[in-house]
Amino acid sequence: KVGRAMVDFKQDQGDDAYKITRKRMVEQQLKPRGINDPLVLAAMETVPRHQFVPERWQGMAYADSPLPIEQGQTISQPFIVALMIQAVQANADDCTLEIGTGSGYAAAVLAQIVDRVYTIECNVELAEQARQRFKKLGYQNIEVKIGNGANGWPEQAPFPGIIVSAAPEDVPPELIKQLKTGGRLVIPLGKENATQRLMLIGKIGKEKHIREDLGAVRFVPLKAKQTLP
Repeated sequence: KVGRAMVDFKQDQGDDAYKITRKRMVEQQLKPRGINDPLVLAAMETVPRHQFVPERWQGMAYADSPLPIEQGQTISQPFIVALMIQAVQANADDCTLEIGTGSGYAAAVLAQIVDRVYTIECNVELAEQARQRFKKLGYQNIEVKIGNGANGWPEQAPFPGIIVSAAPEDVPPELIKQLKTGGRLVIPLGKENATQRLMLIGKIGKEKHIREDLGAVRFVPLKAKQTLP
């Protein structure tokens, strides 16, 4: 199965110089560290990450590190993006919710795989910049909303997969409510300026969830007024 965006995506973006660099990123950074989902690998090799960072950082776009973007924020390192998307187990017919659009890179990778991506960003400037990037690169299956990510997107719920690219101390209950039974939520948890844990939460019933720790991470905080008990 391949997502709609992967079929329609135009490689002719003037980025041929980065094609080999993207392949090297996949072979050297992702595969040796357990990224083995063929859809994720293909999407990571396709999406022009350098188009999602400021021009001064484009030469480092495929390095194994986060990079600064606009509004004092960062774009996560490629491995973390791939790990989160692999963990959510997105399929071509799915719609996926992403919290924290940022530059738009993770949403673009998701859009290569799934039917539709709904992404929420609280920063108006970042949201508009991401919209412009999606338009420029030809993504027609990504919808951006400006708002509080902790509230999710109830009008489009339930979701089989939710990815959160900012860290609350506890899981926002609205996101659990908006997750389908059998769905998967990938979210970093922890305090700001402290070690956080990337958690995979599977919803196996209305009141029953399972958790798996995917490792230590560092994300900007997600402000959520309510938390799970």
